Amino acid sequence: MPKRRLVGPLPRINTRRLSLFLVCLASAAIVITVALSAIVPRSPRLSDYGRKITTNTPTSSTTTSRISETLSKSPLNPFKQASHPPPRQKNDEYGGSSWWVDWTWLSVPFSKLLTADDRALLPPLKERSPIYCYYDATVSKTREEKDAESDLLLTWRRAWWAQGFRPIILSAAEAMENPHHGQVQNLEMDDGLRADLMRWLAWDTMGGGLLAEHTMFPMGPKDDPILSHLRRGQYYGLTSWKGLRSALLAGPGPVVTAAVRAALGSPKLAEAKTVLAALQDDLVRTDDRPPSLAYYSRQVVDKKYGAVAEAAGKSAAQGLQALNKLINAHLHVAWQNTFSRGIEVLKPHPNHTTKMVSEAMGLAESLLACSETPMPGSCPPNRPKCTPCASAPKGMKIATVPYYRNSSNAFAIGVVPHPWTLATLDLLRDTFDIADLRLESRRDPWLTEVTGELLDSSASGDVRVMCLKEAVASDYAEARALWLTAEDPLPMDLEWHFGFSIPKHLHRAAEKPLDRDDPSEDPALEWILLERAKQVIAQVRSTEDTKIRASLEEWNPADTEAWKFARAFQARRAMERDQWEKEEAKYSQGSGTEGGRSAWSRWQDAKDDNG
Repeated sequence: MPKRRLVGPLPRINTRRLSLFLVCLASAAIVITVALSAIVPRSPRLSDYGRKITTNTPTSSTTTSRISETLSKSPLNPFKQASHPPPRQKNDEYGGSSWWVDWTWLSVPFSKLLTADDRALLPPLKERSPIYCYYDATVSKTREEKDAESDLLLTWRRAWWAQGFRPIILSAAEAMENPHHGQVQNLEMDDGLRADLMRWLAWDTMGGGLLAEHTMFPMGPKDDPILSHLRRGQYYGLTSWKGLRSALLAGPGPVVTAAVRAALGSPKLAEAKTVLAALQDDLVRTDDRPPSLAYYSRQVVDKKYGAVAEAAGKSAAQGLQALNKLINAHLHVAWQNTFSRGIEVLKPHPNHTTKMVSEAMGLAESLLACSETPMPGSCPPNRPKCTPCASAPKGMKIATVPYYRNSSNAFAIGVVPHPWTLATLDLLRDTFDIADLRLESRRDPWLTEVTGELLDSSASGDVRVMCLKEAVASDYAEARALWLTAEDPLPMDLEWHFGFSIPKHLHRAAEKPLDRDDPSEDPALEWILLERAKQVIAQVRSTEDTKIRASLEEWNPADTEAWKFARAFQARRAMERDQWEKEEAKYSQGSGTEGGRSAWSRWQDAKDDNG
């Protein structure tokens, strides 16, 4: 019986079939290579990147993980499965923006790689160390004096908030919660010592930390060593500073409690005028006076600021009003002296974007103006050799620059546009043919220009995005730049960002007409296109506009990510302060009104009264 073959004879492969097979194989390899190169981000030369900017570059394992995640989300992956976005976090939305907080914010360039939606990837919110100030509202004073004290407390809160602290006003309510309150009330002592003990009792109730008088102000750059140390909130003993007496104290809760007990049992209590005087010297550590703190004691005011002392001689209210204006002007001068070269407003595309940056220009003019003060030529008590605003050097000016410099001598204001806004202003029209736009324009034009000074021209979009994110949110850059979005108005609480009241009258500079002698500018058309762009960004226009907007975002992913990050970062900053204001409003002075001002709004910003 003949053997049966399970497999038939293989077909003969001739030369023609072999050539056709190799051609198909080579074509498939080319298609796969091009597809992968399009989704794997191109990295710059390490020598150029290391030479021009220092940032938190991801490790090789992080890069491999990011590429793998990118490939897993790619539509070219035949095994790709739709994934759920991460769950919503608490307080992750405000003012039309939403975000996801993650420590990898400087390792993942594009937020969608983690969020799978439109949420921006933001760094964790820095915890603010509390700083306390005691104010006894039960003391009988005139309405004018209480209002003047309220305004001074507002200036105090604003200055410490801008430096990264959480300023809290304490009252007799916290002192009465202390278990030693009854003992203090039953002892015979000087009225000044009793008031100081009430202050310490309230501080002890809160668990220690920083305790300051309402005339103690931070008057230096945000990265000053002593301010950075105090922001960390780590205190290992009861500390005071030379020449400041009780104006600033620091200590952990158990140490403050022990100090209160020691003071109440001290044999010096009968003669002491302050708690510090009643304590043994070995219980308090005295450090050198920090140069970044300004103390406006009565002795300092009488000696250095005669106009304020003269106003105080007329009435306590007039003296407090004059002192408040003086301190605010000194805070402004200290900020101006930090940036000797002035302010740089970013304008990377000079044609047709004058209206877009006009509000930033108006803000810059206000910041370089002089605040109202009873003594224009004076300096803060901790900086006697400052340059007063009235005699500021000519080098301190406003300049429009095409790129971000990351300079320590100049403050930068950046206006980040959405790709739609930049395209419509650049073309002076709001209708686009996406196919033609992709052929005629380069990708991510705004971010490429803004980071041109820091990065080499070969830098990829993800590197530029991380560069800008660091410029917006890092500790160093945050104090030297303000990033706004072109489609949103100026934030209402910028004074809390800078720490002083900005002169109001110069804000009208943002509305001054554009230079009609410049043929590249069309003020009326720019205004119309900018207003229409705001509607498109807010998604209140047609579905067709929404589709074009999405196409522009896909064509300019780095520009879109920069805009989304800056907008969300600004929104979260506003939300943080808004929530803190509402929380502190509960402890102001209860309900009701006094002196024409609602009691809860005392020592709060008038703009928040409707909040």
